Amino acid sequence: MTPNQLEETWTLLDRAMLEGIARRGPEPVFATVSGAHLYGFASPDSDVDLRGAFLLSAREVLGLHPAAETITFSEKEPVDLDWVAHDIRKFARLLTNHNGYVLEQLFSPLVVVATPAFHELRELGRGCVTRPTVRHYLGFAQGRRKRLLEPAPTVKHLLYAYRILLTGIHMMRTGEVVANLPALDGIFGIGLGDLIERKRQGAEKMLLGEDEVAFHAKRLDELEARLHEAHEQSQLPEVPATASALEDFVIRLRLSRLDRPHR
Repeated sequence: MTPNQLEETWTLLDRAMLEGIARRGPEPVFATVSGAHLYGFASPDSDVDLRGAFLLSAREVLGLHPAAETITFSEKEPVDLDWVAHDIRKFARLLTNHNGYVLEQLFSPLVVVATPAFHELRELGRGCVTRPTVRHYLGFAQGRRKRLLEPAPTVKHLLYAYRILLTGIHMMRTGEVVANLPALDGIFGIGLGDLIERKRQGAEKMLLGEDEVAFHAKRLDELEARLHEAHEQSQLPEVPATASALEDFVIRLRLSRLDRPHR
């Protein structure tokens, strides 16, 4: 995201409220915004996807009744919002499993809560961008493209398909995690500005015409082929380069809470 794009997106969000929600449960390591706001095509009524990681104490992990590794919190007012977060050990495991979702959450520029551990985790996360992560993007793209072939395909479904394929291509080529569609459109020059604006203006459920579906299907075919090519030529590692360092990080972080009182 450019600084202007970032500033514009924050006007749609109540950062203080989001931080308060992220701090209701276990101590957060970080919280970021994902979903349509990260992707750059949120409309005024888009729900907010708040994602992150938290730190359970050693007692909560080692006791007779270990605490849940994932927390989920939803509310409808004043905004439609979901807060989903994992304990740092589970989040790190997901990072080492070629998981595009958690990579995008970790590198989202829409940061609501940041800690020193978050910045360290981001550095370690760069070593978890791998060639097999392409499976995430190919599978996700196939699901979205299937939806475009079903009755009543929408602008939203189309934008998701473009976003997924472009994120995957860029990742395979550069190792960078970029999930924002306007930024990706600037890199690839596809020309998606009108579609993005339609979605932003509240046309989330606007149906696509048959001619539109056929036109974009050909472009998506081309992008899917480019994703396969980018994967074949990618110089990214096959396995996470920082898995051992991540394990040390998780252990060190957990031990740092040994002398804190149990809540």
